[in-house]
Amino acid sequence: MDPQQELFSALLLELKKQYPGSVYDTFLPSEGTPYPFVYLADSDLNDRANKTAVFGTASQTIHVWHDNPRQRGTVSQMLLQIKQICRHLEHTGNFSWSVQDLNQRILPDTTTNQPLLHGIVEVTFLFS
Repeated sequence: MDPQQELFSALLLELKKQYPGSVYDTFLPSEGTPYPFVYLADSDLNDRANKTAVFGTASQTIHVWHDNPRQRGTVSQMLLQIKQICRHLEHTGNFSWSVQDLNQRILPDTTTNQPLLHGIVEVTFLFS
C-alpha cells in the first residue's frame, strides 16, 4: 500500500474510535451535521527508495469545526487528543512512523451564516 494511504487509513480508524460518528473524510459533511466534527483533509507525500526500502515524509491535515465559538476549550481538547493519536502512531502494516513536525491553529470561521470555531492540525511524519 502507498505510505500516504496507509497513514490516512490508520489515522482515520483511530479518529473514528475516539470520535464515533463525528469523523469525515473525502467530503465535508452535509448541512445539518452535528458539531463538533473532525474532517481528515489533504495529504502530502515525499518518498525515496533504495534497494531494500522506501522512506520519506508524509503529511496530513486534520480539521475540527465547532458551532459554538465560546467553547474554545472543547476544540482545544479535541486537537490535543488528535495530536496524541498522531504521536502514538508508531507502526502500520508496512511502515514505521514518527512525528517530525506538528502545527496547531485555532481560528474563527465566518464562511457560514453561523460563526464557527475552526481548529487545524498539520502533522508531518517520518516513515521507513
